[in-house]
Amino acid sequence: MGNGYQLCQLLSLVPRPGEYLSTLSRSCLNLLLMLCAIGLAGVAGAAEKDDYLAFDDKPLEEPLSYPDWFKLSFLDLREDLQEIRETGKRGLVVYFGQKYCAYCRQFLERDLVKEDIRTYMQEHFDVIGVDIHGHKMVTDFDGVTLEESSFAAREQTNFTPSVVFYGEDGEEALRLRGYYPPYRFRAALEYVADGHYRGETFRDYLARADVPLIFEGGGLSEEAFFTPGPYMLNRSRIRGERPLAVVFEQGNCHACDVLHTGPLQDPEIRRRIEQLEAVQLSYWADTPVITPSGERLTARKWAERLGLFYTPTLIFFDLDGSEIIRVDSVVKFYRLKNVLDYIMKGGYRDHTTFQQWRESKRPQKYR
Repeated sequence: MGNGYQLCQLLSLVPRPGEYLSTLSRSCLNLLLMLCAIGLAGVAGAAEKDDYLAFDDKPLEEPLSYPDWFKLSFLDLREDLQEIRETGKRGLVVYFGQKYCAYCRQFLERDLVKEDIRTYMQEHFDVIGVDIHGHKMVTDFDGVTLEESSFAAREQTNFTPSVVFYGEDGEEALRLRGYYPPYRFRAALEYVADGHYRGETFRDYLARADVPLIFEGGGLSEEAFFTPGPYMLNRSRIRGERPLAVVFEQGNCHACDVLHTGPLQDPEIRRRIEQLEAVQLSYWADTPVITPSGERLTARKWAERLGLFYTPTLIFFDLDGSEIIRVDSVVKFYRLKNVLDYIMKGGYRDHTTFQQWRESKRPQKYR
């Protein structure tokens, strides 16, 4: 049993209602109740922390459907925007998903059913679903009409679920690419609903609002395939010989630990990464770096410049230093293997997005 349960068991030692309670007994009772609450909160927090990572990310056997409280939209975003203005809501959310996506199931069927998340979303936003492989027609804010699949490709939807928040004025407020843990998604909802996006970045908001972002203490988990410093990654003058993978992490980071003890221990994934030039940077460190574009920055400043707000983040660069793709959300075995294949097999040269490349290789049953 967890510590919370053990603490609560101690309550059996306190006199039952109706029995005489001395001053000492009352003090013990109050202390035990406080410890019990803290213990149970810790257990609940740990359970949620592990829950968002405890799923298999292979394609699903059965297709997903949208929650029944998603808006029934004609996919004319201009009309949808006008309706949120009339109802006084804070914004419009466009959810990009696919029917057989395990990450989408985690988001739709595990996270959005949490009472606080669902209630808050319904109160402040209208949510519209877009199937990245779908053929319904979408009309954007400028009146341009195109199929769902083309719209998703234009929006560079590399990973699903992707969630794009728009303010009442139709301007993009925040974009979440991929699946994020519930605590990070809750923060995103408040960041947009309360209008913080107008004056600060999501990264700054998370740090200021004390949402888990900076983790104290603890070193990084090292791997043999990481190239040690100095980090002279400039490819603007001399082309690299191999694609470059830059992994931003921080100490005492649960998701970072899971990446190292899970996907990075998989022989197939290690074999792929070993074919790249790979470096590991501490997210908050002042380690000197010459970036692929030739800038001289610290790791911290570069992470800020890149707009990162999640660890671990993996960013891949081409031989000339141009960014190919970044994975700045939860990633597990199946997705990471495919991202590495997309890079190593040059899929990015022939396909605008990772998802377009995936579609070209998808089994017929998932189309």
